Amino acid sequence: MKKIEAIVRTEMFDSIKDALSELGYPGMTVTMVKGHGNQKGIVETWRGKMFRIDLLSKIKIEITVKDTDVENIVNTIVQKSQTGNMGDGKIFISHIENVYRVRTKESGEIAI
Repeated sequence: MKKIEAIVRTEMFDSIKDALSELGYPGMTVTMVKGHGNQKGIVETWRGKMFRIDLLSKIKIEITVKDTDVENIVNTIVQKSQTGNMGDGKIFISHIENVYRVRTKESGEIAI
C-alpha cells in the first residue's frame, strides 16, 4: 500500500476530487495548508503599498491506495492540477506498512 500526499492549488481541488471519485477513490483526507517552495511567495499591491506574502494557501490531499493504483491516481492529480506555472504543487508517495479500520478491525488492503 502507498500513501499519496498531494499539495495543490486551492482552486484546483474540486476538479481533482471529482476525477478521483470517478476513478473509484472518493475517500480522502483534505487539509488546508500554507507554505512555499521555489516560488518563495508572491508580492501583491493593496492600497498602493506592496506586500510580500511568503506563505501561500494550498490544499493537501492524502489518499492511501493499493500499489497498483498509484500511477493512475498520480497521473489524474497531475492532469487536473497542472497549469504549467510555479506553485502548481508537489506529490509525495510513501510506503504504508498496514492500515486498520477501527469499526470492524479489518486490516490490510481490505481496510482501505
